[in-house]
Amino acid sequence: MFSDKNDECCSTHFIDGDGVFNVTGVESFIKEVKLAECGLSYAIVSIMGPQSSGKSTLLNHLFGTNFREMDAYKGRSQTTKGIWMARCVGIEPCTLVMDLEGTDGRERGEDDTTFEKQSALFALAVSDIVLINMWCHDIGREQAANKPLLKTVFQVMMRLFSPRKTTLLFVIRDKTRTPLENLEPVLREDIQKIWDSVPKTQAHEETPLSEFFNVEVVALSSYEEKEEQFTEQVASLRQRFFHSIAPGGLAGDRRGVVPASGFSFSAQHMWEVIKENRDLDLPAHKVMVATVRCDEISNEKYDSFTTNEEWCQLKEAVQSHPVGGFGKKLSSILNTCLSEYDAEATFFDEGVRSSKRKQLEEKLLQLIQPSYQSMLGCIRSDTLQRFKEAFDKELKGGIGFAMAARECTGTFMSQFDEECADAVIDQAKWDSSRVRDKLKRDIDAHIAEARTAKLAEATTLYETKLNDALAGSVEGLLDGADDDTWPAMRKLLQRVTDTALSGFSAALSGFEMDEQTRDSMVLRLKDYARGIVEAKTKEEAGRVLIRMKDRFSMLFSYDSDSMPRIWTGKENIRAITKTARSASLKLLSVMAAIRLEDERDSIENTLTVALGDGKSGASTKKGTESLDPLASSTWNEVSASKTLITPIQCKSLWKQFNTETEYIVTQAIAAQEASKRNNNWLPPPWAVVALLILGFNEFMTLLRNPLYLGVIFFAFLLVKALWVQLDITGEFRNGALPGFLSLATKFIPTVTNLLRRLAEAGQRKTNAAPQHNLTPASKRNDNEGDKMM
Repeated sequence: MFSDKNDECCSTHFIDGDGVFNVTGVESFIKEVKLAECGLSYAIVSIMGPQSSGKSTLLNHLFGTNFREMDAYKGRSQTTKGIWMARCVGIEPCTLVMDLEGTDGRERGEDDTTFEKQSALFALAVSDIVLINMWCHDIGREQAANKPLLKTVFQVMMRLFSPRKTTLLFVIRDKTRTPLENLEPVLREDIQKIWDSVPKTQAHEETPLSEFFNVEVVALSSYEEKEEQFTEQVASLRQRFFHSIAPGGLAGDRRGVVPASGFSFSAQHMWEVIKENRDLDLPAHKVMVATVRCDEISNEKYDSFTTNEEWCQLKEAVQSHPVGGFGKKLSSILNTCLSEYDAEATFFDEGVRSSKRKQLEEKLLQLIQPSYQSMLGCIRSDTLQRFKEAFDKELKGGIGFAMAARECTGTFMSQFDEECADAVIDQAKWDSSRVRDKLKRDIDAHIAEARTAKLAEATTLYETKLNDALAGSVEGLLDGADDDTWPAMRKLLQRVTDTALSGFSAALSGFEMDEQTRDSMVLRLKDYARGIVEAKTKEEAGRVLIRMKDRFSMLFSYDSDSMPRIWTGKENIRAITKTARSASLKLLSVMAAIRLEDERDSIENTLTVALGDGKSGASTKKGTESLDPLASSTWNEVSASKTLITPIQCKSLWKQFNTETEYIVTQAIAAQEASKRNNNWLPPPWAVVALLILGFNEFMTLLRNPLYLGVIFFAFLLVKALWVQLDITGEFRNGALPGFLSLATKFIPTVTNLLRRLAEAGQRKTNAAPQHNLTPASKRNDNEGDKMM
C-alpha cells in the first residue's frame, strides 16, 4: 500500500508490559533506521486511548506500520502490552510512532492505573504529536472513558516545569452523521473544562492551555462499516504528517527537541525518572541529555584524534627535529576534529554543546601542548646551534666581535620568531616568549663565553709576545751587567710594551667595550710586561753568586782577546784580580735592586766603599761595627718592593764569593811561580864565576886544539835538537816531577827518531851525487849526435 525508498517498516518493543526499557532492542532499532543521522530532522508520534479502540489499526493504515491488531472474531482483549515503536513508511522527515498500551483495560484492573499514567507522561515527554483515539459517541459525556484519560494527561502535564509544546490530535472514531463543525466545539469545551479543573502550580495558575498544547481535531468514519471512506480519510490525514516539523506543520512550533543521536539515552532516562515517580524538569533533562551525548561525542572525537595517523607522525617527528608547517598541520587536524564534533552535536543544547566543545578543545590542546613545547625546544636548539656556527664563522672572517654578535643575534632571533610563528596553533593562545627568552639567554651566554675566550686568547697572545720579547733580552742584559744595564732595560721595556699595547688596543677595538674596561685591560697587560722584567730579574738575582763567579772566571782566566791566560810570570795577578772582582761587584750592585724608574741610588757606592779593594765588608777595628753600611736589611732610597738583594745579603754573598774565587787566584799564583822556576835554566852568577876560574885550564886546551870545538858544537846542536823535540820548557811548566816522568817516557823515542832522520838525510845526499856527474856526459853525447847528423 505504501512505497518507500528505504527498507520496509521495522518495529521494536520499546517498553515491555512490566515497565522494562528494552535498551538493546531500541539501540538496534535506531541503528537500523539510521536515526542518529537525522539530527533534529525527525518527529516522534504516539497514540493513546482506551483498550480495543482500534489504535494499532489506525497506525497501520496511517503510517504503514505492522503493529498487532485485535481479532474481532476472538472478542475484545488486550493486544498491545507496554509500548511499541515503529518507523513510519514513506514519510519525510523520519517519523517514529509509538503505540501505547490501551487504558481502562480489564487485564490490569480498575485500580492499577500506575502504568497508564507513566506511559501517558512518557508519551508527552518524548512525542511531538500525540494522537488521542476516542469514540465519537463519548463526546459530551461526563463519565465517558476518555474523560479520565484527559484528566490524567493534564495532571501529569502539571508535573512538567517547562513542558514541550506538544500537539494533541484528537481522532474521533466512527463518526456519526453529526457534522465535525458541531462536534469540535463541544470537544474543545470539554477539554478546556478539564484543563481549568486540573490543579496547577503557582507558576502556571494563569497559563492558558494553548501555552502547553496545540489542539487539533479530526474525525474518521467507521473502519468496519465504511472501509473505503475510512481509507480515504486516513490517506488525507497522512498527508498532514509530511514535513510535520516544518513551520505551519502539525509540530512546527515544538520546543526542547533532543537531537536524534541522543534520543535513545533521553528516552531511557525519562522512563527511569518517571518510574521512580520523580518530577521531570524537561529543560534540565534536555541539558542532561546534551551533557551525556556531547560527552560521548567529545570522547569519540578525542579518541579519534589520538589515533590520527598524521597527528602521530607529527608527535613523533617533533621529538627529534623541527617540522615545517607544524602549526598549520596541527591546526587543520584540530579544526577537522572540532568540526566533526560540531556537526554531530549541533542539535543539542547550545550552552552544553559550547561548554563540551570548549572542554574537548582544552583536552586536545592539553594533549598536543607537550608536542608544541617539543617543537619550540627543537626550534630553539636548532636556532642556537646555527647561531653558534654562523657566529664562529663570522669571527674567523675577521669581523669585529661586537658587530658579529649583534648581527648574528638579530638574524637568528628573527629566524626563531618566524619559525615560532609557523608553529603557532590557531586554536591555542600559547605564548612562546619564555622559550624566546631562554634562547636569548643561551645566545647571550654563548656570546659572553666566546667574548671571554677571545679576550683571554688575545691577552694570552700578547702576553706570550711580551714574554718572548722580554725574557731573553732581560737575561742577556743582566748577563753583561754594567752602568747601562737598567737604562737599556727601561728602553727595552718601553719599546716592547708600546708595540704590544698598540696591537692589543687594536684587537680590543672590535669588542666595542667601554673605555674604562679597555683601559683596565691595557693597564693589566702593561703591568704584566713589567712583571716579566721583575720576575726575570728576581730569578737572575737568585743566581747572582753563580754569575759573579762566572764573570770573575771570564775576566781572570781569559785575556782581552778571549784567549786563555798562560801564567808565564809576566802577568800582574793582583791587578787582574782587582779588575775581575770589581766587575763582579758591579754585577752585584746592578742586581741588588729593580731600577725600572729613572731614579738615582747609592747602592754601587755603598758596595764599593764597603767591599771594594778586597774588603770583606766586616770592620776589623774594634768599635766600628756599628758603622758598617751593610749591616742593614734595606737600602737607602730604595723601597723594599724593589729590593732584590739586601745589604746584609750582599755582604754574605761577597764573603762567599771571595772564598770560592780565592782558590782560582791561588792556583794562578802557583802556576806563575812554577813557570818562573822552569824558565830560569842558567846557573847562578857565583856558579858562572866559579866555572870561569876553575875551568881556565880546559878553556886553554880548547884553544890549542880546535877539533874539540867542533865536537862541542856538534854536541850543542844535538842537545839543542833534543831540547826542542822534547819541549823541556813545556814539560816542566806543571812541576819538576811530572816533567821528569814525561821526559823519561819520551827521551828514547825522540833520540831514535832524531838519529833516523839524520841517517835518511845522509842517504839522500849520497844518492844525489851520481846524478850530478852524469849530466855533462849526457850533454856531450847529445851534441855529438847532432853533429853527425
